[in-house]
Amino acid sequence: MSYANQSQALSVIVFNITVGQQYQGVLERVLFSVLTGMPCCVFLFINGTMLFTLRSKTVFCETPRYILLYNLIFADTAQLACSQLLFILAACRILLTYPECGILTMFTKLTNDISPVTLVVMSLERYVAVCHPLRHATMITIRNTGVAIIAVWAFSSINVVTRVILLVHFPFEGLQMQDVCSDIGMLFEPLTSHYDKVYTSALFLSATVAIISSYIGVMAAARSASTDKASVRKARNTLLLHLVQLGLILSSTMHTNIVQLLSTIFQRLVIVRIKSVSYVFIYILPRCLSPLIYGLRDQTIRPVLLYHLCC
Repeated sequence: MSYANQSQALSVIVFNITVGQQYQGVLERVLFSVLTGMPCCVFLFINGTMLFTLRSKTVFCETPRYILLYNLIFADTAQLACSQLLFILAACRILLTYPECGILTMFTKLTNDISPVTLVVMSLERYVAVCHPLRHATMITIRNTGVAIIAVWAFSSINVVTRVILLVHFPFEGLQMQDVCSDIGMLFEPLTSHYDKVYTSALFLSATVAIISSYIGVMAAARSASTDKASVRKARNTLLLHLVQLGLILSSTMHTNIVQLLSTIFQRLVIVRIKSVSYVFIYILPRCLSPLIYGLRDQTIRPVLLYHLCC
């Protein structure tokens, strides 16, 4: 598809959604806002409780894998909060200026890129713990973990800086946006769109290869008689969980393409309803799995997390 055709298709999507909202009754708009806002508030509370839990005891602050988990949940929580803010602005039809929308979408993009890269680091940490247990204490230290987290944020920031540079020379016709703020609304030039597709594909392909390679290494180590079978089983399940999380994050990245495809099949009001429902399952749900799964699986975190969740 050429960029001109893609831009025309995106314009049709935005028009259909905007006009479709006009056909929605006030009661229906309120109902959809409540149905999407309530799960988001619940998951924000759970994520916030998990973040507080990971800072409530010394063992969590001094264990590398818990530090990496904190970084992952922090990025997911920030992504969830920004996505909900953009959803509220779109539901209320509040138009922002290009700088305001750019800051929100770039921060959303930053936190969205941090999650898969952090999953790669966590997978490598599990690989070292199983395949090189004697070197794990010297390789995976608090200092090295901090350096890895800084590298994750720096690497993800490069993508944001590149996107900003690509937007600098675009001739904006005034600062006020004509449509609701969204990530796709900030793709103005063919180069920006192509770069975004190439970067996203390369990022998730590299992350998938790294996690699968770690899984293969763990499975190979399971054949050794000296390897702790229980540790291998837990590491294997954790790596499979990372693959599932990566797939869910990828689905949220492909959300716009899915809406594009459905817009050619269904009517505009149906697209608005599908977009609201898919927002819950594609955007909100992946951001709450980490604290729920890790918090309930880990014997150290579980009692502390349940204690704080029950106030």
